[in-house]
Amino acid sequence: MNFIVRLLLSALAVIIVSYLLPGVYVEGFLAAVILALVLSLLNLTIKPILILLTIPLTVFTLGLFLLVINALIILIADAIIPGFEVAGFWWALLFSLLLSLTNALLTDLSGAKRNN
Repeated sequence: MNFIVRLLLSALAVIIVSYLLPGVYVEGFLAAVILALVLSLLNLTIKPILILLTIPLTVFTLGLFLLVINALIILIADAIIPGFEVAGFWWALLFSLLLSLTNALLTDLSGAKRNN
């Protein structure tokens, strides 16, 4: 049940951030829910592989390269989901930053527990 609440909060965060950024388009709430689900799957599967492959670069940039990896995950989701479009890399980077902040804010406001 906690996963469903967090998934819906993430979808709400996607809708909010897509309204704020002109370079990001989400077709509707169903596309936002699918995007939240796909992003969680990509973060579980592909992101750890990318982090492992780029450890020297991540250490050299003091962790800032992780922002690039987040933007790449957003661009991969853009290629997979038909109702979601991102205008380019910089929009994906800004979208990932604002999505993380919005998601954290909504999770804190809702009182949904995070299982780490």
